[in-house]
Amino acid sequence: MDMNTHIVADPAPHPVITLVDDDPGVRRSVQLLLRSRGYDVRSYASSTAMLADAHVLDAACLVTDYLMPELDGIAVLDALRERGWKGPAILVSAYCSPRLLERAQRQGFASVMEKPLREHFLSETVSRLIGNGGRRPVPLP
Repeated sequence: MDMNTHIVADPAPHPVITLVDDDPGVRRSVQLLLRSRGYDVRSYASSTAMLADAHVLDAACLVTDYLMPELDGIAVLDALRERGWKGPAILVSAYCSPRLLERAQRQGFASVMEKPLREHFLSETVSRLIGNGGRRPVPLP
């Protein structure tokens, strides 16, 4: 073997985050934030576009807006669960209420966050959920 030859192992793949938000500004901001933290972010402007992606079940975590034109964020998670996806999910909404929080937790969301998002809280929550397999809910601030 040549002494100048280096064998480099392929780096571990970055965890895939599925992001669904119909607001292009929010979607881009969250996408940039999560990519800067080392995640592979697949972002979608609609729930229909996300559900049409054959690779959507590869995601380590879902971050979805609540109010969207086609399906709301809770229906998005329900559709993924029906397809066998078991990862942790975060619901984001500008319209948080105790009723929405309870409904989201009952449907399986590990965290509910209010817009405007606090960047560090979102990235730390994603990290914890992926790190612990999404088994424990992350408390609201």
